[in-house]
Amino acid sequence: MPPLTTVIVPNYNHASSLPHCLAAIRKQTYAPLEIVVVDDASTDDSVRIAESAGVTVIRNERNVGPSGTRNRGAEAAGGEILFFVDSDGALAPDAVANAVALLEADPDLGAVCGIDDAEPLIKDSLVEEYRALQHHYWCVASQGEVSFLFSAIFAIRATVFNEIGPFNPSLRWTEEVDYGNRLARHYRMVSTAAVAGKLDHDHQLGPLLRKLFHRVRARIPLYARKRRFAKGYETPSRAYSSLAAALAVITLPAALLMGQVWLGVPGLLLAASLACDARMYRFVLSRRGLPFTLFFAGVHFLVNLTIVAGLVTGAAQWLTSKRFRRLYDDPAPTVARAGR
Repeated sequence: MPPLTTVIVPNYNHASSLPHCLAAIRKQTYAPLEIVVVDDASTDDSVRIAESAGVTVIRNERNVGPSGTRNRGAEAAGGEILFFVDSDGALAPDAVANAVALLEADPDLGAVCGIDDAEPLIKDSLVEEYRALQHHYWCVASQGEVSFLFSAIFAIRATVFNEIGPFNPSLRWTEEVDYGNRLARHYRMVSTAAVAGKLDHDHQLGPLLRKLFHRVRARIPLYARKRRFAKGYETPSRAYSSLAAALAVITLPAALLMGQVWLGVPGLLLAASLACDARMYRFVLSRRGLPFTLFFAGVHFLVNLTIVAGLVTGAAQWLTSKRFRRLYDDPAPTVARAGR
């Protein structure tokens, strides 16, 4: 008999996407299945929506963040397989079946991470369409073995989760990087398009850039220790693209002061930044045409600048703050799973 799988849905103020998320879980081709929604003290209509869907609903008394919310779902789960999907996501019908099959076929495989579609779950803005295409491309390009947990959609054996321990509740921005690092010491992880879904991405530029800034900044202590980026996500070409974009901005004032001939320097740096991401731009062009690709390139330029700003800020914090350097030192508490 196939193993019981618990689909854990951490939620915070996603009343607009939660019905899509739960409906997609109901349409899964896999059985047996149980559904646990953990609400992180939402202020919208999320709890009523979840309760009306007839699933198990757990409510946090206060907002604890994604780590603590996922951990509470794991505590309540009765399944041999834990399948986590964020409440702003909607799984493809065969996502759970494919993830379980991969885990069952390979005992050395610790986690299976899914890949989100190039189209957002709910189209609210061009910024959201940018983010869906950009994130999809990066994830597809990273298919295969990874050391970076894609936490929006992933499956893990309950025994492995108990062995590795829960998500670190003190981390709000980089809990998936920390967990992937811990898991990769003992097991392999893969990212695969066989486990697919759509996500409702940020639809405003400000919140998107702020999220990216803090995620990059907070990864510095872990990356400084390992002296490398996460396998399968950050790549040299992406790093060079961001660096060249930042240098183009930095050198522009001096070029303007020194004369027209010097404008070639920031121009060349901008061209280098675009060249580093040329495959991504070709991918966008093939799907959406030239006008949207130009918009995409403009937003991605701002994203590149934000990434560099996060790196610089994180490096400064690393050099000046002992507390920041110990960001990943706090041991995660042991999860006591119900009925175990």
